Amino acid sequence: MAVAASLLLGVTGCGGDEDKDGVRDDYKVVAGTQLCGGHAISSDAAKALKVITGSSRFEASGEEYTVKQAAADLVDAYPRTTLFEDACRIYTPRGTPDFDLRITWDLHDQAPTSTTDPDFTVLKMGEETLTASEKAIITFACQSNKLGNSHDVHIAISVRRGGMPKDPQDNVEALKDAYATVAHSFSLAMAKELGCKNKGGLPAKPVLEPA
Repeated sequence: MAVAASLLLGVTGCGGDEDKDGVRDDYKVVAGTQLCGGHAISSDAAKALKVITGSSRFEASGEEYTVKQAAADLVDAYPRTTLFEDACRIYTPRGTPDFDLRITWDLHDQAPTSTTDPDFTVLKMGEETLTASEKAIITFACQSNKLGNSHDVHIAISVRRGGMPKDPQDNVEALKDAYATVAHSFSLAMAKELGCKNKGGLPAKPVLEPA
């Protein structure tokens, strides 16, 4: 069943034709820095992926899972608000324990309000950064010519574990830092791709100290 699930994830996540053994003709295993179009996962984020998944190698991303495509989709969606739009999916290779990590984007017309969820730790990145042991969300403002140069564009990038939660965990703080690092990397890449003023107010490196 685990093998079948892995195959299904591989097909839905990466696309491509299959051979008679059910393996895509273009199936490849790559390093973390090559995921999501090759410009979204920094070396720090790749190390964070290993903390999250236990693996330093992953199924290659499908052609549709790039920062460039996610940015184009966001521009097409503007000025509508959106919820959990796919940006990239990350899977561990066939023959290893299954892991599904999903990166999504949301488009909002107002800044986030303060959270009272005790599961989240608040960090000082963008307008708001929330991180927990199985997800992180970074919201940043984006004033860009591609988005009407409006002051009311707010983008939320979410990185979260797919499937059933793994609880309890003995490395919660390390996981919180890891999820925040991956979310920061993708958010910064998205801000650059969209041409957001001052890169959306995001720092060049992730800030992991609690606010």
